[in-house]
Amino acid sequence: MSAAFLGSIRVADNLPSEPEKKPRLKRHILLRIDSWIDSTLWNAGFRFTETWEEITIFFRRFRVRGLKRLFFEVLGEGMTLGTAGFVVLLALAQPAFEETKKDWRNHDNFAVTFLDRYGNQIGHRGIIHENSVPIDELPDHLIKAVLATEDRRFFDHYGIDFIGLARAMTENARAGSVVQGGSTLTQQLAKNLFLTNERSLERKIKEAFLSMWLEANLSKKEILSLYLDRAYMGGGTFGAAAASQFYFGKPITEVTLAESAMLAGLFKAPAKYAPHVNLPAARARANEVLSNMVQSGIMTEGQVIAARRNPATVVDRGEAEAPDFFLDWAFDEVQRIAAKFPDHSLVVRTTVDTGLQKAAEEAVASSLREYGEAYHVKQGALVMIENGGAVRAMVGGRDYGESQFNRATRALRQPGSSFKIYTYSLAMESGLTPETPITDGPISWGNWSPKNYGNSYAGRINIETALVKSINTIPVRLAKEKLGPNAINDIMAEAKKFGVETPIRKDVTIPIGTSEVTVLDQATAYAVFPTGGYQSRRHGIQQIMNYNGDVLYDFDRDEPAPQRVLSEQAAHSMLQMLTKVPYIGTARRAAVDGVLTGGKTGTTQAYRDAWFCGFTGNYAAAVWFGNDDYTSSNNMTGGSLPAMTFKKLMDYAHQGIDLRPIPGFENPGKEVTGEKVASAKPKDGETALPAPVRPRSLSSASTRLIRDIARMMKEAKPIPRTVQKLASVELRGTE
Repeated sequence: MSAAFLGSIRVADNLPSEPEKKPRLKRHILLRIDSWIDSTLWNAGFRFTETWEEITIFFRRFRVRGLKRLFFEVLGEGMTLGTAGFVVLLALAQPAFEETKKDWRNHDNFAVTFLDRYGNQIGHRGIIHENSVPIDELPDHLIKAVLATEDRRFFDHYGIDFIGLARAMTENARAGSVVQGGSTLTQQLAKNLFLTNERSLERKIKEAFLSMWLEANLSKKEILSLYLDRAYMGGGTFGAAAASQFYFGKPITEVTLAESAMLAGLFKAPAKYAPHVNLPAARARANEVLSNMVQSGIMTEGQVIAARRNPATVVDRGEAEAPDFFLDWAFDEVQRIAAKFPDHSLVVRTTVDTGLQKAAEEAVASSLREYGEAYHVKQGALVMIENGGAVRAMVGGRDYGESQFNRATRALRQPGSSFKIYTYSLAMESGLTPETPITDGPISWGNWSPKNYGNSYAGRINIETALVKSINTIPVRLAKEKLGPNAINDIMAEAKKFGVETPIRKDVTIPIGTSEVTVLDQATAYAVFPTGGYQSRRHGIQQIMNYNGDVLYDFDRDEPAPQRVLSEQAAHSMLQMLTKVPYIGTARRAAVDGVLTGGKTGTTQAYRDAWFCGFTGNYAAAVWFGNDDYTSSNNMTGGSLPAMTFKKLMDYAHQGIDLRPIPGFENPGKEVTGEKVASAKPKDGETALPAPVRPRSLSSASTRLIRDIARMMKEAKPIPRTVQKLASVELRGTE
């Protein structure tokens, strides 16, 4: 071969084949992409550095040294903290502003006259806005008296008066006690419209934001008008116009300076200064109001001297007192039921029994009066429900005049062991019995390990003993080991079936009562047992009528029949256990004289709440004692003050009435001694002991006659207003 030919072969050998060109081309493209990314990032970084350097050089012109630097550093930190604080304030304001979404202006557009169960008038609620006196028509001296006493800087602040607050704090520190309040009139209105009297930091924060919201959305004249219309003035009256009619028997436009001073003095403490209760105190308070008017420069001493020398007198109203806590709750119920009715001027027959109501109030008041200081407890609440669901008595606190916050219907408190009935009821429904053996010993559920009272364990016992002795580990063991994987959800559902309307917090600790409920909830639930396992159908409204006598609502007619919520066997088992608690268990002070009694005590952690919830064949009741600020009591348990208060009320309630048996227990008044408790039927050879009889205030025949009269009056149709007018005209014509 020639040299040229051999060379051409070598060159041909060095050329890549067609498949080899493609990988090299791909690598070339990737290298170019990588190079572009590197150069782009480097250029971007370089430009950013240049820009940052230019910014730094620019701001160096504003660099300060010495004291100026300190000033600007503080200013900068202040702006940072202020921004953070503003965000926090917005977060805190959200719950308050949620309250304004309600129809708060028309909340009181009902005018309701309330009657007790027998048809006697017991109070009014609501405001007829079209009949309210405009602020411009009110006496000038009334406005001046209110502003001089409640908020002298009303027209100068924007909802919160920091100057007045500082002055009040100074005076209180100087006096060593609370002698002046720092709340503005707007803050008080915010509380009356949207909030409660519950003492808590959350409520004070809401109050502050809502007062500023009111100032931003209403004029000063509107705020003052609403305040005078909505404030509680004692004697069951709301608003200055109603108070003027109640105390002086005249319209608000005709009150004198002395009467205006007396009305203005009621805003601070209507219970303490109500003139129909304590006229000397009311006159002394009115004299202070007159002094405030002079000190503020609104009036001179010469202008008020006549009012000092001739203090106001009041109309004699006797000793009648309205069941205000009950009426507040009943008014809410009326608004719920009658919202669809075209007529909002109504007459409502309630279920309250004024005799039982007075006894309930006295039972709570006397317990606090006798033992409140020793137990370090200041508040109590009670609800009593008759077999059938009618609420016969309600006590929402120690004194309605001091605080209108209804602790029976609105306060959420831990029920402690009184909540265990829902767990035990589920256990009875699942096939367990009071005699079923179970072990009382240490148990853990996740990171939680419940303890018994006294940190001791009883070993192998039966379920009845566990409930009667209120052993904590047993309901937890039942929920964890006996009631299935959905035990917590089932307990929550059981409570709801029993009538608990408060949402139950889902938690493994609820079998021993850590989720908050109301006193009304617990009374409703325990009223299931006297019915033998049917819904208690709690209600406070029996009938709603318009002023023509037309019945717009009737509970017996318009509400469904009760449904069974507990099987007959489970109900009997629960009754078998609960009727032993007042005799051999934790509630020995609750046993009603001569009447078979059942129930359960409840005591929460650190002795913050103490409960007794119980029943007889006739009534069920829940009693709670505690403190508004959640401070601990002095070792008060449910078996002490609550149980004693329950007995006081029930002893009174069962006088002169026919005793109803608890279902399955034929002798409702069977005597119970030692560890022997009433049973459904006497055992072979056992003789049932005669029931102790309490002396009757009325004979059985008289009681039946009064009941028949009450039934006939209840069934009779009210006389129409037109007939009443004709009758009154005829009577006047015969005089």
